[in-house]
Amino acid sequence: MTGGNSARIVPPPVPMSITQIAVVVADIESALRSYTENLGWGPWSVFDYKPPLLHDTTVRGEKTEFRMIGAETSVNGLGFELIQPVSGPSIYQEFLDTHGEGVQHIACMKHTAEDSRALKDHWRERGAEVLMSGRIGESIEFYYLDTSPLLKFVLESGSGHAIDLEPTYVFARAARRRGRRHLGPDRQRGVPAAAHGVRAQAPRVPRRSR
Repeated sequence: MTGGNSARIVPPPVPMSITQIAVVVADIESALRSYTENLGWGPWSVFDYKPPLLHDTTVRGEKTEFRMIGAETSVNGLGFELIQPVSGPSIYQEFLDTHGEGVQHIACMKHTAEDSRALKDHWRERGAEVLMSGRIGESIEFYYLDTSPLLKFVLESGSGHAIDLEPTYVFARAARRRGRRHLGPDRQRGVPAAAHGVRAQAPRVPRRSR
């Protein structure tokens, strides 16, 4: 017996397990504090994505240089990322300009180069072209697919996540000191970051003017 929908179901050529959910934010430091204080998530591996770490970047098929700051953590085995666009055109900045802060993409990662080619072909056949792509270091390929018309969200895929690499710095969980919440190194008292298990933070990057 044939159902009302005669379309043939063709699943992706490799498993599409969710590895990460990502939220675009306007201010990474403010977001890190909010997620740490309100959800207790962390520690966060924070990355300043710019050349040469970030390279071979494209937006809609055109070679384009962009920069962002990303912070990744694991929540019961599921990756979670905060992304602040810093400069250059990107789908992160487009999302922020159009929708404001919020969930921007869901990732199904950790595929081989052969798997990635097969996945791109699979989604291209369904009208979902690559929106943005790039490489991080020597080991990570990432790309975003225009799956919103089909899935109602942008799908990211590639070979892996930056959380497996050495971060620019680590933003740790809140610690209790003298009965108050404390985040990061105590700069006023000159206590080094290592004393709190926190790496010294990189210089703050200002919000991109809009």
